[in-house]
Amino acid sequence: MAQAQRSVLKEGIVAGLIGASVVAMWFLLLDVARGRPLFTPGLLGAAVFQGLTDPSTLRITTGPVLGYTILHGLAFIAFGVVAASIMAVSEREPALFVGFVILFACFEVFFFGVVGALGRSMLGALVWWAILVGNLLASVAMLWYLVRAHRALPRALVGGWGGVLREGVVAGLIGAAVVALWFLAIDAIQGEPLRTPKLLGAAMLRQTGALPAVLGYTAVHGLAFVVVGIVGAALIAGAERQPLFVFALVIFFTAFEVFFFGAVVILAKWVLDELAGWTVFVGNLLAAAGMLGYFFTVHRGLAHRLTAAWADED
Repeated sequence: MAQAQRSVLKEGIVAGLIGASVVAMWFLLLDVARGRPLFTPGLLGAAVFQGLTDPSTLRITTGPVLGYTILHGLAFIAFGVVAASIMAVSEREPALFVGFVILFACFEVFFFGVVGALGRSMLGALVWWAILVGNLLASVAMLWYLVRAHRALPRALVGGWGGVLREGVVAGLIGAAVVALWFLAIDAIQGEPLRTPKLLGAAMLRQTGALPAVLGYTAVHGLAFVVVGIVGAALIAGAERQPLFVFALVIFFTAFEVFFFGAVVILAKWVLDELAGWTVFVGNLLAAAGMLGYFFTVHRGLAHRLTAAWADED
């Protein structure tokens, strides 16, 4: 029992340090891109230890940065120990893994709550999407480490859905890459490389700097396509047993196209004045074609059955 407790404690500490390091590196890259290295830990350290409420008056000094780094690391270690404990218990009772998911969701809400309690100006200075992406990256890194230590648990939880998740992630990355390359080509032809991600980053993420806008939008864009890919992979898996799910897949991709246009109109209608509507439509259409091409390459039997059914109808 004592040995098991030491193992859980060790896993929790390592997982916490991994998560803290990932978040620290993420914000360091963003701060450097904005031209203000160590701005995030300096701001949060000054808010926690010096009661700073106005980010515009911040002077970055060693004390608050070091103090916040230590506090940040200890918080992640505590979180890692709790996560490792739940993971260890889940090996005996897989249903308890739901608690693991709830823990990560609560941690995200808790962090936003703490930053919000420090003042709305703090939340605005840090940018909500950067906090979300940073904590999501940390969660993925910690989960990866803990899963490697408990290899039997994913098989018990996921079973045959592991392949579906893998296909979804690959398809999502393919779709994101196709859209990115399409707009890179369009922007290069117009003589202004990276114009599209700069515009969309400024519109959707409220970023004014060119590099933060491009990096931020690229990260959010990639995550969104991965989610779409996972849903598409699940529908394809269903179509293997019931081909009518293919129609649901078509409806889903159509809804995604409409959703993207709607989001742009709601957040910043002027973007559609800057970007030709047909380029957005064609870019997403190419991405959908690339993702579907990947799905049907993996599921050749489904493609043959659908082709045969179409020929019979003719």
